[in-house]
Amino acid sequence: MAKADIEDTRRRPVVLLGCGRLGSAIAEGWLATEALDPADLIILTPSDKPVAEAARARGAWINPPPEALADAGVLVIAVKPAMWRAAVAPLIAGLPADTVIVSVMAGVPDAALSGTFSGHPVVRVMPTTAVAQGRGVAALSSSSDIALDAARALFAPIATVVQLDDEARMNAATAVAGSGPAFVYSFVQAMAAAGEAAGLDPVAAEALARGALRSAGSGADTGRPLADLVSQIAAPGGTTQAGLDAMADSVAAPATAAINAAATRAEELSGH
Repeated sequence: MAKADIEDTRRRPVVLLGCGRLGSAIAEGWLATEALDPADLIILTPSDKPVAEAARARGAWINPPPEALADAGVLVIAVKPAMWRAAVAPLIAGLPADTVIVSVMAGVPDAALSGTFSGHPVVRVMPTTAVAQGRGVAALSSSSDIALDAARALFAPIATVVQLDDEARMNAATAVAGSGPAFVYSFVQAMAAAGEAAGLDPVAAEALARGALRSAGSGADTGRPLADLVSQIAAPGGTTQAGLDAMADSVAAPATAAINAAATRAEELSGH
């Protein structure tokens, strides 16, 4: 497909295969931000999903006949990695030769996708579920400029897009961005428990911990260096600095272990 055809591809239907947790978050983000005209969205899902029904009410196509895919510009694959080959098998023959293949599956390498979708531009995207609120982050990896442009057009309205220079970095990106929010929530949960142990009642402890998370998020949105955000709060000799000093030797090890474990699991999934 020529570079000049990119805009035409974007105007063609976008097919979302899978409407589980991540697929639903993507569709919800597109609808909330109006990044995609619902009339240009086709959702393929084996079971009823609230987001799919909301999209249908706004004009999206849900499980249409196979011929509806005959002009598909993009196919976004959002099924479980273990079942993706079976899920895409019925679709391949009906896709135009220039349909861009976008995979949001952890651990499924470009080589496997390109081997199945021979000749199609392929791009891997690892978004976080905060795309549902238009506040996600998405790592992109592809050797095709056409595929990268198509992925940016779909995900830039709902996420901060980070392009990786090497697909080998995708597992680490999956661990940091995809799994990272759960690690942060777990730490905040531990903060709430520690606050309760220090004398706060459980409701107050959780409310304060959640508030701390929101405050941290607002700082992260400024784009300032993380070190600056830390120093902005931690005055020398103050309470925050005392806490940072107390955990200085204990934060790096579990953070490294969590990222390495998640990245290793993503690598293991590449066998599917």
